[in-house]
Amino acid sequence: MEPRATALIFAGIGALLAISVASSRASVRLGVPVAFMFLMIGMLAGSEGIGGIPFEDYSLTFRLGTGALCLILFDGGMNTPARGIREVAAPAAVLATLGVVITALVAAAAARVFGFSWPNALLIGAIVSPTDAAAVFSVLTSGGVALKRRVALLLEVESGLNDPMAVILTTALSVNLVHPGSVGVVSLIRDVVQELAIGATLGFLMGRGARWVIARLDLPATGLYSTFTVAVAALSFGLPTLVHGSGFLGVYVAGVTLGAGALAEHPEVRRVHDALAWLSQIVMFLVLGLLVFPTRLAAVAGVGIGLALALAFVARPLGATLCLIPFRVPWREAGYVGWTGLRGAVPIILATIPVLSGVPGARDLFDVVFFIVVAGSFVPGATVGWAARRFGVGEASRLSSVVA
Repeated sequence: MEPRATALIFAGIGALLAISVASSRASVRLGVPVAFMFLMIGMLAGSEGIGGIPFEDYSLTFRLGTGALCLILFDGGMNTPARGIREVAAPAAVLATLGVVITALVAAAAARVFGFSWPNALLIGAIVSPTDAAAVFSVLTSGGVALKRRVALLLEVESGLNDPMAVILTTALSVNLVHPGSVGVVSLIRDVVQELAIGATLGFLMGRGARWVIARLDLPATGLYSTFTVAVAALSFGLPTLVHGSGFLGVYVAGVTLGAGALAEHPEVRRVHDALAWLSQIVMFLVLGLLVFPTRLAAVAGVGIGLALALAFVARPLGATLCLIPFRVPWREAGYVGWTGLRGAVPIILATIPVLSGVPGARDLFDVVFFIVVAGSFVPGATVGWAARRFGVGEASRLSSVVA
């Protein structure tokens, strides 16, 4: 029976992947991120959908999501020009740190209005604070809209940098809910500085070291170079994490550093990582969709829609505007950056942390976060192309590669 069971598993995986790829065309007509289609396919295949696949493993979801994000961030870093990063490094760094905090606090205030206790409200705010440039660029690319260089770079670099801050806040707040008073403000600030510093330093060293090694390798097959860079991505996440640094920042910085120099078999390596990033996105969203029970979403629909609107119209625009004022970013560009703060897979993966930490009511929080992300696919998700024209930040130039 085992060969038959294995064949069924592979057939199911193949069918889901094929349907997901084919559905990407539908997202063009609907004007929503491709990732949203992947999520819906996962939900339809789940235990309450037509597929009937039973799945409620938050631990496996977290591990798969983490691995997928590593590959996506590494690919995004490799495709982000180092010179471009220098142009927007300061505002992007502020958006990815202070902007995340402001967005989290405003979103928490909205959650408090909807009846959540302050500890749970702050946790929700931290979870939904990071943005997802992959969703933004998939909509813009499918709609034939390109952005001005500085706006595109700002969105792209911010999205590569803001995940670590959200992970740190979510983890600390989850621990505090389980063990009240165990994480103070001073210790939290210290942890943030430490994790970002270690992640950035080790990521840079890993990227430079990988460039040095690749320049001296003479491998017998082209595919081995891509295998080596995948190993670099895994190490760039794992090593900083083991020494209490930010693995997500480490893998992104390593990708940027590695991509800034000449690489052997450069085009082939980039093609492989681009394919792996897309495969990671599909698998990640399918698994997240499988994890959701639609009947439970109905119970949080009102709260989810309300928080999604508060996030789109108040929290993100306010956070982005306040962070960009000191850099004298034109109001049109700042307004567009504030509007296009789409949420994607990262908040949903972060929502598994409270569940795994044993936070009371964490599964209800997971459902609320999932609904916020889904609702955000339409507002502002379905309007980012229109907004680019209204804010006057679109131009006929090539967009950067997709990152998370």
